[in-house]
Amino acid sequence: MTIFIRTRSAMAVAGLFALMASQGAHADTFVQTYELPGVKNTTTTFSGGTGVETFDTRSTGTGGFVSSFGGSTITGTYSNSLRVDPANQYGSANGIGNHAVTFSSAGYSVALDTPVNYFGYWLSALDTGNVVEFYSGTTLVGSLGAAAVLSSIGGNATYFGNPNGPFAGMNSTQPYAFVNFYDTDGTFDRIVFREEPSFGGYESDNHTIGMYRDITGVPAVPEPSTYALMAAGLGAVAFAARRRRQR
Repeated sequence: MTIFIRTRSAMAVAGLFALMASQGAHADTFVQTYELPGVKNTTTTFSGGTGVETFDTRSTGTGGFVSSFGGSTITGTYSNSLRVDPANQYGSANGIGNHAVTFSSAGYSVALDTPVNYFGYWLSALDTGNVVEFYSGTTLVGSLGAAAVLSSIGGNATYFGNPNGPFAGMNSTQPYAFVNFYDTDGTFDRIVFREEPSFGGYESDNHTIGMYRDITGVPAVPEPSTYALMAAGLGAVAFAARRRRQR
């Protein structure tokens, strides 16, 4: 089963998708999939112009930069509110290097000089405040909160806990997964990461952009009862861990 996401609707599959759109906004259809547990890069193939930002060459701390996504033909400007942290139990795809994080509802953005129809990233230490939004110009064309992720993988214990080397098994109450987003009938040129409500940090890594050729990964299939239980538990755990993650 494949999940199609439309921003024009106030309802979504099982009522769990956090979809938003301004009045009169264009409605794009998104397909969301996950890679298998422990996979930290996409298996999608591209028609050209693809690349990955790993943050490993970036200075730690708060500040923006311009990325070529590993030498692609597309550049992206990360806003000055981005924070880059070194590897810890909450982030960095291979347990080494750096990762991106935000703790605020304002978050940070990635402005692309060329529109794309695919974005994927390593989503780690997921909590119920994690929100990602997709824009075409100033128009919001898609938005997805943690609810959809939790509802799809909440029952699969193999996604939970850090799978990486020195941090393996840590933070076992939160899931880690590589998530794919495909805009099947449009494009976007800006991506926003926000933590709303602010339970803790929104960690991510291996930001991947491009024009996809095929849709791969495990289809996102929501399970309402599982999500309700997981959301309550993760909210409590994330709140308790918030101060530790901000240090």
